[in-house]
Amino acid sequence: MRQSDLSHEQRSFQHRSPWSNRMSTASLLAAADSAGTDAQLITAAVVGVAVIIALITWLKLHPFLALSIGAVGVGIGAGLGATDSVKSFVEGFGATMGSVGILIGFGAMFGKLLADSGGADRVVDTLVGRAGPRTLPWMMALVGAVIGLPMFFEIGLVLLMPVIILVARRSGLSLMRIAIPTLAGLSAMHGLVPPHPGPLVAVAALNANLGLTLALGVVVAIPTVIVAGPLFSKLAARWVDVPVPELYVTVEDREGAEVAAERRRPSFAATLSAILLPVVLMLGKAIADVAAADSDSPAKALLDFLGTPVVALGLAVLAGMLLLGRGGGMDRNAIAASLESSLPPIAGILLIVGAGGGFKQVLIGTGIADVIAEAIKGSALPVLFLAWLVAVLIRVATGSATVATVTASGILAPVAAELTSTHVSLMVLAIGSGSLFLSHVNDAGFWLVKEYLGVTVVQNLKTWTVMECIISVTGLAGVLALSVFI
Repeated sequence: MRQSDLSHEQRSFQHRSPWSNRMSTASLLAAADSAGTDAQLITAAVVGVAVIIALITWLKLHPFLALSIGAVGVGIGAGLGATDSVKSFVEGFGATMGSVGILIGFGAMFGKLLADSGGADRVVDTLVGRAGPRTLPWMMALVGAVIGLPMFFEIGLVLLMPVIILVARRSGLSLMRIAIPTLAGLSAMHGLVPPHPGPLVAVAALNANLGLTLALGVVVAIPTVIVAGPLFSKLAARWVDVPVPELYVTVEDREGAEVAAERRRPSFAATLSAILLPVVLMLGKAIADVAAADSDSPAKALLDFLGTPVVALGLAVLAGMLLLGRGGGMDRNAIAASLESSLPPIAGILLIVGAGGGFKQVLIGTGIADVIAEAIKGSALPVLFLAWLVAVLIRVATGSATVATVTASGILAPVAAELTSTHVSLMVLAIGSGSLFLSHVNDAGFWLVKEYLGVTVVQNLKTWTVMECIISVTGLAGVLALSVFI
């Protein structure tokens, strides 16, 4: 501050009443206290993440225990209080188990049926037979994008994980050459293309045109999937060379191709129908939500029910018992045994994913998203880059793409009101891209991928986390490029 300005402030202060002096002092103390609290929140979050990584990688503590300790520690360190920290952790754990946990359970049952019936052999043999080693990663990226178009990421992951693992096993390619392209297709569609929840929230908050946003989202998603999928998978395979997990062992894996060929297997059409059933149900709900959003008709209510993720995947399990189990010559005892044996191997995955959700909820409860939102207000950065940056900061801090999308959309809503329809849609995509950035230990999806692929925390950071960053940055680049031309 210049000397003349300082003198003016001093003169003004001297002419204020004693009450004004006390009010000014109180305001200054409040501001200082707020700054201290903000610094405390950010410090607690950073230290908490570092402690969790150290507990897992250095002390070799089980991730479930490390996440539980780290979550409560972050809450206490951020001033949330011990009791409220535990309460937030339990609420987050329960919410994650109530959504993702059920999907993982149904997905494990479906995947085991797919493997035991011979249906997975059908799909994998078809994919491997029609695509050579050079084109197989591109094929898997396409499969991930198509399945991911109407699906929640978690559902697409649990449905496609048997295919990912078996294709890697049969083709002889590195696990990362198959997994990364598939995951890139799923994740890019989840963050960029309605009717996924994140983009839909941003569309509603910013009053964007849904059809235009969907079209532009597909345009941005295509190069994003290519860069983060088949192209990045080459580097990922060099950085992390791990064996294919011993999951979803099929008849062909156990007894050889000749024995598997002689055994009755479900047809390719029946297998594909079982896999695509939840895709069709969720797509039907999404179309109904767009075309008849305000309708109270029985047909709309039925589509809403059948397209609910838990219902859609549950129906897929029931259909799999008929199409895959009976189609593969399995009797009732064999089907029951297959379903029963599918759940014990995922117990650890469920606990770890739930703890990741609990940690995320503790971070949200500390109010760190509000701190970032206040810090970014009034910025002079370009609006599309600012939208992406806000979503990035909140995503990294809380681990929640939804919280990042909702908060960023709320902050940018006044700015969006002054933009053209095209740029509002591009802002939705910028926020969606930012909400995918840097998935790490406070994201339940990070642990889901890690446990399924059987990699370490560091290996998952070098592959899955880097892939998410590439999707985010490439998506932003696509948005900025489109803003120049349209």
